Amino acid sequence: MISSETEIRSDLRELVDRVCADFPDAYWRDLEETDSYPEKFVAALTSTGVLGALVPEEFGGLGLGVGDASIIVEQINRNGGNAAAVHAQLYTMSAVLRHGSDEQRSQYLPLIATGELRLQAFGVTEPIAGTDTTKIRTFARRDGDGYVINGQKVWTSRFQHSDLMLLLARTTPIDEVEKKSQGLSLFLLDLREVDGVTARPIKTMVNHETNEVFFDDVRVPASTLVGQEGRGFHHILDGMNAERVLVAAECVGDGRWFVDRARRYACERIVFDRPIGQNQGIQFPIATAHVHVEAADLMRWRAAHLFDSGEPCGAEANMAKLLAADASWEAANVAMQTLGGFGMASEYDVERKFRESRLFQIAPISTNLILAHIGQHVLGLPRSF
Repeated sequence: MISSETEIRSDLRELVDRVCADFPDAYWRDLEETDSYPEKFVAALTSTGVLGALVPEEFGGLGLGVGDASIIVEQINRNGGNAAAVHAQLYTMSAVLRHGSDEQRSQYLPLIATGELRLQAFGVTEPIAGTDTTKIRTFARRDGDGYVINGQKVWTSRFQHSDLMLLLARTTPIDEVEKKSQGLSLFLLDLREVDGVTARPIKTMVNHETNEVFFDDVRVPASTLVGQEGRGFHHILDGMNAERVLVAAECVGDGRWFVDRARRYACERIVFDRPIGQNQGIQFPIATAHVHVEAADLMRWRAAHLFDSGEPCGAEANMAKLLAADASWEAANVAMQTLGGFGMASEYDVERKFRESRLFQIAPISTNLILAHIGQHVLGLPRSF
């Protein structure tokens, strides 16, 4: 299904554009120089209420679909910003919405919708268990009327700017379950109230707050368990497809930003008494990048439509993420090549966005893992791993 630009989607674009107008390229450039989190931007966007887009109206949210919400993150990146600082607030709560207790939903969702509580941290990946989630070692042991958690996570983004954290931990040893995906449980931790959780920031090639997080005898009540004990792996999958769609939209936004920057420079830059965009060697790569971004966008909307219709969309969501990530990376390279030496200069912002775009080849799911999923589950090929 091709996206129709509904009134709400048009309004969302205009709203995000207005917010982003107050945070131009120089704002994001300055953040990089100081390794700072975009606090003012996040606060400005939160104040509009749009980060509660996917929270149902009964809990104070906007009650929109993932297609509508994807407009928000697309436009942030389309304006030269970085939606990674806010996108988890949109989808991470989905496990609580779908599998949380009545008490958890009524206690947390209204505050998540308004931004009074930030649910930005998602603890899944571990140093020895990257894409093989079932091999995680963080363990939550039953103790009286609660659990004691010990272990370590890595690449836990936005931990230092989150009040709440969804944590996946093993509650039954892997050698005591029939399937590796069993015996994993999901917990909702209030980071303001628990003791024994510490973080070590990881410096990366982009300005993205991410961490190693350590859990040392962290005691939590049974009420922090989301859904059924042992079913945590299945509970987190519900939010993964929404994440894929939103990240695909971010890539589309990046791709359009790169194409526009390359197009503008190609029209303005005069070499040998003619704009370089008149040369096919410059013009055709930009045009090709544009075509690929627009094609990827169609799969983004196909996946969003299926998700919002309650239909299976795992394959489509993954394909949307892969196509959009590839298209934005192609557009990034085209923009860099078009600007030449100026593409390397920080004041033109292409090198900043170039680095940010590269991340989507490996996160939040790697291209290879998507291809393995499509090969096995769509094409019926033998399982590769």
